[in-house]
Amino acid sequence: MRVVVIGAGVVGSAVAAGLVRRGAQVTVLEARTPGAGTTSTSVAWVNANNKTPKAYFELNHAAVWAHHQLPGDWFFPTGNLECAVTDEHKENLEARVGRLLDLGYPVERVTARRALALEPDLVPPPGAEYVFFPGEAYVQPLRLLGRLLGEARDGGAVVECGAEVTAVETSASGVKVLAGGRTFAGDAVVTCAGRWTRQVAALAGATVPMLDPVVSGSVTNGFLVTTTPVPARLSRVLTTAGLNLRPDGGGRLLLQSLPLDGLADPAEPVPAEIRADILGRLPGVLRGTEGAEVERAVVGQRAMPGDGLTVAGFADADRRVYTVATHSGVTLAPLLMEEVAGELFGVESALLEPFRPGRFADGTAGPAPVPARRPGQQ
Repeated sequence: MRVVVIGAGVVGSAVAAGLVRRGAQVTVLEARTPGAGTTSTSVAWVNANNKTPKAYFELNHAAVWAHHQLPGDWFFPTGNLECAVTDEHKENLEARVGRLLDLGYPVERVTARRALALEPDLVPPPGAEYVFFPGEAYVQPLRLLGRLLGEARDGGAVVECGAEVTAVETSASGVKVLAGGRTFAGDAVVTCAGRWTRQVAALAGATVPMLDPVVSGSVTNGFLVTTTPVPARLSRVLTTAGLNLRPDGGGRLLLQSLPLDGLADPAEPVPAEIRADILGRLPGVLRGTEGAEVERAVVGQRAMPGDGLTVAGFADADRRVYTVATHSGVTLAPLLMEEVAGELFGVESALLEPFRPGRFADGTAGPAPVPARRPGQQ
C-alpha cells in the first residue's frame, strides 16, 4: 500500500511510523518543517484527567498507557500533582476524583506531607487539598516527534519539507496530491494537518470544521512561558488554579496560566505585562525560583475540531481520504500510530469509531466549545 501523509507534526509522524510498521510505502508532506505547528508549542501533558464525554476519556486513557509502552528519554512518567485552595476548586476536584475513580483511572488523595514528599520545593498554601494522578506524565514533544519520525524514516518513509499541499484528487483507483509543484500518488492519503485541517481536508472534498485561533480566544490560544534555568526541585506536572508548570530540561520550567489565556492573540507577541504576570506567580508556587527570567514566551495555538472532540476516519465512500485532527495530539500520538494504521489496512478501531468525520456532514456533531472573548471583541 502507498500512503501519502499530510503533516509532519507529532500526529502525522506517529501515523507514518505505524504505517511503515505494517509495510506501507509512505511519503510525508510537510508545508514547513517537522513540528513547526502545534507540536512545538504544546504543554505536552499526557493525561485523560478531565476528558469528556466517556468515549473521549476512554480514547485518551488508552493513549496514556500506550505512552507507557513506548518509553524513551523524552517520556517522564512522574504523574501530576494538583493543588486546590478555593472552595470552588475543591468541589470541582472532588467531583472529578469521584468520576475518575468510577472509571478506573488512577487517583490518590494525598496529605500536605505527602505532597511535600513528592515535591519538596512546593509552597503549600494554608488549607490546600491535594490529589495525585500517578499514571500521568509529560513529554518533551520535539524529542518524541524525533522518535516517531525517525522510526518512519528508518522504515523507508520519505519526508518532503516545504511541500505545501495545493490539491488532492481522488478516484476509485487512488489519490494524487499536488504539493510544491510536484505530484505524489498513492492508494490513500491521511491528513494530519493540525489547525490547518479544515483547509487541507476541503481540498479532498471533506468537511472538518476547526475553531479559528484568530477568533476563538482561550479555547484555541494560550500563553506558554519557559524560564531560564533555576535551582528548584520539580519532577512532575504541577497544577494549581493560577499556574500550571512542569520541568522543561536543563533546570528550565514551562509555565502556563489558564486564567490569562483569554488575553492571548496569536497575531501578537506575548505582552511584557503578561510575561511578568506569569513569572510573578511562580515564587508563590515553587521555592528556589527567585531570580528566574523569561527565556521564551509564545502563544500556543491548539488544533481544535469544531465540537472539541477528536476526528479520525475515512471521509469518502471510496476510503481514499482518512482525516485525523485532535486537541490531544501529544497524548494520543502513540495510540493513533497503531489505530489509524490498522484502519488503513482494514482493521476497524472500536476506540476511534465514535469520532468519525461524517458527524459534521450529517449534523450529529455537538456544539462547539464557547469561545472566550478577548478584550475589545463583541
